[in-house]
Amino acid sequence: MTNHRRSIRICGTGVAVPEQVLTSDEIDRRFGLPAGTVFKRYGVRARHRTVHENSATLAVQACEAALANAGLGWSDIDCLVSASATMDQALPYNAAMILAALGGHAKRIAAFDVGASCLSFLVGLDTLSYLVESGRYRNVMIVSADIATFSLDWSTLGESAIFGDGAAAAVIRKSAPGEASSILASRIETYPEGAEYCHIKAGGSRYHPRRLSSSIDPLSLFHMDGPRLFKAASRELPRFVKGLLDSAELTLDQLRLVVPHQASRLAIDHLAKRLRIEASRTVDILADYGNQVAASLPSALHHAIAGGRMQRGDPIMLIGSGAGLTIGGMVMVY
Repeated sequence: MTNHRRSIRICGTGVAVPEQVLTSDEIDRRFGLPAGTVFKRYGVRARHRTVHENSATLAVQACEAALANAGLGWSDIDCLVSASATMDQALPYNAAMILAALGGHAKRIAAFDVGASCLSFLVGLDTLSYLVESGRYRNVMIVSADIATFSLDWSTLGESAIFGDGAAAAVIRKSAPGEASSILASRIETYPEGAEYCHIKAGGSRYHPRRLSSSIDPLSLFHMDGPRLFKAASRELPRFVKGLLDSAELTLDQLRLVVPHQASRLAIDHLAKRLRIEASRTVDILADYGNQVAASLPSALHHAIAGGRMQRGDPIMLIGSGAGLTIGGMVMVY
């Protein structure tokens, strides 16, 4: 696998969340559980839940926050990439819906989607970095906006206790001479034997309502075989990370921070334990936001930057897994 170092700079990030907050105490009461049960079991204290928002409006809010952070305006953006795990609607694609939601700010620029479930942001960043470095685009906005609320089975615990809704965006450009910001290495692997471990079957032509003799509602819900997914990802992770770091010519000890996809309490803790990374070098926002699907990783990245946990020139690693089964990672200099 060839890895090409790219002179790419994240020049601004932003996030957005729905107005309503759903606490784990409320879920405890809903299921008749003692106070603190859900938080103790799943590690999520609160998550944002969509009522009247849609993913396009959340995406616009996150994009505008990223633009403000970068000191740019929409007139500076020449490519918009939606890197979400879920669709706002079947057609048109998410990026077109986001551009339409801009209203008067919208202009005729390239807009398209990049999808890889929970790793959509990482895959989008990896893919677009080559186009930016080559000069095809100047300033690219990559945004992940996911609403999990309506795909969860709220009659049971489990996934309904873990997921939250939200959006996160980043503006990237080519690094200027003298700027250290760069992508040192990236790696993405998909293991098709895990395709059934995590899915929402409805939404496409395979399980279209016109082909079904029964209600589509059960097929519209998120299903995950947690133990099999966790076992498969855990088995591949050490080898995967070693290959990624070897390509970057760095060791784990040289990384300032590790920014993982906020999959679950078990996944984050296992990652830290398996790689022997202390908590002070791991970004963990799960307790306050839950798993925001594709928006989780860029949200964690944003909060680490905004909280001063990384400075320009610091080497960091983005890492995660998602439905597919896919594992992805990137080592970069912020």
